[in-house]
Parts: sequence; C-alpha cells; structure tokens
Amino acid sequence: MTRGVPIAAVGTLAALTLLAGSGVPPTAGATTPTTPTAPAGPMRLVAYDSCAEALADLRAAAGAAVGPWGLGGDEIVPAVAKAGGGDRYAAESAPEHSTTNVHEIGADEPDLVKTDGRRIVTIGDGVLRVIDPATRRTTGRLDLGAGPLPDRHRERNLLLLGDRALVLGGPARVTFRPADDTATGGATLLTLVDLAAATPTVLATYSIDGVLLDARQTGDTARVVVRSHPRLDFPFRRDASDAERIAANRAVIAETGLDAWLPAYEWTGGGQRHAARVGCDRLSRPADATGTSLLTVLSFDLTADRLGDGDPVSVAADADVVYGTATSLWLAGDRTVERSRPSWWGRQRSEVSTVLHQFDTAGPGRPRYLASGAVPGWLVNQYALSEWRGDLRVATTVDARAGRPGSSESAVYVLRRQGGTLERVGAVTGLGRGERIHSVRFLGGTGHVVTFRQTDPLYTLDLTDPAAPRVTGELKITGYSAYLHPLPDGRLLGVGQEADARGRTQGLQVSLFDVRDPTRPARLDRYHVPGAWSAVEFDPHAFLYHPGTGLVALPVDDGVRLLRVTGDGISEIGRVTHPDGNGRGVDRSLLVGDTLWTVSAAGLRASDPRTGRSLDWLPST
Repeated sequence: MTRGVPIAAVGTLAALTLLAGSGVPPTAGATTPTTPTAPAGPMRLVAYDSCAEALADLRAAAGAAVGPWGLGGDEIVPAVAKAGGGDRYAAESAPEHSTTNVHEIGADEPDLVKTDGRRIVTIGDGVLRVIDPATRRTTGRLDLGAGPLPDRHRERNLLLLGDRALVLGGPARVTFRPADDTATGGATLLTLVDLAAATPTVLATYSIDGVLLDARQTGDTARVVVRSHPRLDFPFRRDASDAERIAANRAVIAETGLDAWLPAYEWTGGGQRHAARVGCDRLSRPADATGTSLLTVLSFDLTADRLGDGDPVSVAADADVVYGTATSLWLAGDRTVERSRPSWWGRQRSEVSTVLHQFDTAGPGRPRYLASGAVPGWLVNQYALSEWRGDLRVATTVDARAGRPGSSESAVYVLRRQGGTLERVGAVTGLGRGERIHSVRFLGGTGHVVTFRQTDPLYTLDLTDPAAPRVTGELKITGYSAYLHPLPDGRLLGVGQEADARGRTQGLQVSLFDVRDPTRPARLDRYHVPGAWSAVEFDPHAFLYHPGTGLVALPVDDGVRLLRVTGDGISEIGRVTHPDGNGRGVDRSLLVGDTLWTVSAAGLRASDPRTGRSLDWLPST
C-alpha cells in the first residue's frame, strides 16, 4: 500500500471511475407519468415580521392540527408532579486509510468511529477512546457519561477535524431542570474534545431542547440539525368526548406563550456559560406550517476553542431526512392529508408528499435559505436525493403507507430552483407498481432504483436530460438490495435480502451487477448467507470497500464477513469475530495501512485484511 493517501473506501474513486467508464447510450423509452401531481401552493420559507406574528401563527397552526390526544398522534398521559476535516490537518506521515462511507464527497457524516490515519477515535457507552494504529495501543480515554446530561445510553456519534472531535449525542433520558426563561434540559448534547494532549479534554459543550436529527461537516464547519416540539401541557380527560378533548387542547394552545415553541440552549467553554432561547427573528415558516415541530440548523467552527451559540436558524416545519453536499444542505419531511379526523388509533393517511428545503452551505457560518418545493410520495432515506448540475433528483413511493400497499408505485422527479421555489422540470413515474422503493443510487447522469414486493426489479434510468428522464433497463431477480454501492468498471454491488417467489426473505444476499449497458443490467454473481442479515441494510456507514484490493467488509450477525469482489465474482476470504459485547455485534470496519480494524462494544480487533487472521485485540475496558 502507498502512504499518505486516503483510501476511497466510501466509493468516491469508485464512483468517479464508474461515471467515467459507463458510456453505452440508453435506448428504452420513458414511462407515462401517472403519479399524482405535486401539492399545490407556495413552499417558500418566509420570516416572521414580529414575535407577536410568530406566536399568533404558531397558535393557529397548532390549534388546527391538534387532536383529542395531542399533536402529531402523541397520546396524552396523566400529568405527574413536577419539581419546582479539512485536508490541511492530514499529517504527511499518515498512512493510507479508509474514511466513513458517506453519500456525497465533501459532506462528511457523523459516525461511531473516525480515523485520519494517525489515530482512531471511537465513541461507545459514553466513553471516547483514542487508539494509535501504529503501536496498536489505546492512548487516550475520556468518560463523557458524567457530563452535564449524564446518560450512558445516549446515542453518540463523532465528527473529526485535526486534533478536534465533536461528539454528538441524542436522544437521552433527560432530567429537566426547574423551568425558567433561559435554562435548558435539552435532549441533544454536543461536546467539543481536544485530542492534542495525552489525555483528551473537553473544550466546550452545547445543549439544546430537541432531538438530534443529523449533521454534516463541510470543511471546518459542522452543521447540526435538531428537531423540537412545543412544550404544551395538555389535560388528561379520560371520560370526555373527542370534541371536548380537542376544545380543551385548543384552549391550552391559545394560552401558551412563544417560549413553548422556541428551543432553549446553553453553551459552555473558555470559562464561560451562557443560556438563551432561539430568537423569533431566527424563525421562518413555510405556507403550510403546522406548529407541531421546529427544525433548527446550528453551525459550529471546529477550529475554535468554544462552540458558542451555534448561530441558529429555525424553521416551523418537520423533517426526518437530512441530505448534504459540499455546497448545500437539504431538509426533507413528510406532509400528510388525513382521510378522517384523528382518533385513538391514530391518523388515517390519504396522501403523502415530501416537502424539501434547500440551504446554501458553501461558505462558513449561518446557512442561507435558497428554496423549497414538494413532490408526491415519501423517501426511503437520504440516498433517494441527489443534487447534480444544480438540479435535485428525488425518488419517492406513493400510497404504500396509505393503507393500500397493492396500489403503490414509485417515481423519480427532477427539480430545479427558480427563485425561491423548486419547480419540477421532469419526471419518470410508474416504477414498481404494487411495490415500494428499497434502495436508490444516483451516479451522475444515471440512476438505479430497486423496488420490491415479491421480486426485485433493478431499474436503470437515464437522467442526462433533466426534462426527459427515462427508464433504460430493468432486471428482475428474487430478493432485493437495501443498499447499492458503485464499483469500478461499470459495476454495482447490492446488499440486501434473498427472497422466495412469494417475497418471504431468506437471508443476506450480496449481488454483483453489471450496469455498463444501461439497457441490459445483469447480475454477475451473488453471495448468500441463509437466515442472516447485515447492518449495512439499514446503515450504510457499516459498509467498507477498498477499490485497490476489491475487499468488502460486511458486519453479519455477530461478526464480519470479508469478501473479495473481482470483475465478475464474489468470494469469501475470511471472517472476523469479537468477544460478546452484551449481545451486540461488530459495528464498523476500517483500514489503516495494511491492517483491518473492526470495532464493537467489546473492543477493537486488528486483523490481516487478506485472511481475517487476528493480529491484536484491544478490549474496551
């Protein structure tokens, strides 16, 4: 292996190779659009002129959305008594190393483990560990379980920039402090850690009301997205009618102040402590704001010695998907139209659409709002979104979550920013009738979509003309791919489940596809483990691929399967196992130099990537 060059294990070089090497022109025609049109009405975000306007709007929207059991289908329970990396940081001597498997080049994503080749940093059970891969020794340890919001069960991830690590935590079991105008008991906690010294030390913390949705790092800046809900104390009236409950809940909303919606935050660092709320001057709304949730985007300079207030930007909207590129941040969420009044059993859906908001993150500091739009259907995950040459491609499924799975179908839309609106310029619809999307991969002007109910149609799409996207090829096989990864020379690797002819899953399936001819996608080989599954099926961060050797590392059940993918085949070359980690398997695999490192709750194992032979074991305790 050469030294000083990061491995393109996340598919960056592989994707570039695939894009450069796929040149057979598509020939198949497009399907006829049949999917419902996008929801009408302006999507553009508008800032409030005053705090009074913001409060009146939020009250009205929440009052219209509230049901007999609260907001968003949440059931009211009886009240209880309340207590009164940038490249310039890479060392010249750092060995070749893998990086986190991310969706887009230039937009790093938080994960359980990070490495720059000089050190491996992990976070688990509230403890941050630093490992020297050269000596295979743990060189630092920091217990974050005793921090401002102690909770070892808090889900935590990392971002890494030089000698700084940003630990992102949430959700957690939170004990709220006595209420006042500024204090926060938020569920999201960020911790900036200095790794330069022998013992890692906390430089700064930041906590905010709300649940951590996701984050992206571009250059020196980390942008963190938090979702919060209004703090409303609805009465519990077991014997009342639905109409009486709704009236009582609306009365509570009408008397609630703006602070119930605006998230409170607190930051520490440099010997300072400051607490405040997001100001109403930082709050914007779309035309269809519901008042049931807020999204807050925070921006942090990872080179500074403190996190500060995060320069917050809040939107009176909801989202469950964050997608980032080197220059944009996209927030996407469902919008539903109910068929009937909400009841004890929840809301019945008739139409689901995806609302999208785009922010400019090309420069440091606060992101700049650009545009909003909507398309019919819902997203499977962030890989259903792709920004290319200024346009956004969106893959959605319609109706599969509306109680009529047999009537579902999928589509790919192309949106273009015109002023503050994302306008549809092209669409290809009617994909996988009666099925739903399980995975998507956009690669330049080509798209690959997998739908599934009983068999797996792998659709290949030509997206080079945004106004006339079209299906060029289709491959039907049993099972499905839940994750698609680009390989060199026009190949694609799918990780998912085999299934029988009736659609019943039969265990892990890894498929090697040839997509050089977009009119005739073909499967070259497959690897099957009956009854098994892999974390890669729902978390692409668990996937490792090294294009130089064809190594693929997949967590499978309680270990890691090491595969070698050649031009036309898949073979197993070894397995790596860990001691029992409280019933948890191996979480991640990474390469540093000529050593494969695998990470679990029990510890880290160094192995030979050519055979899986163990070289060393570093227990967590």
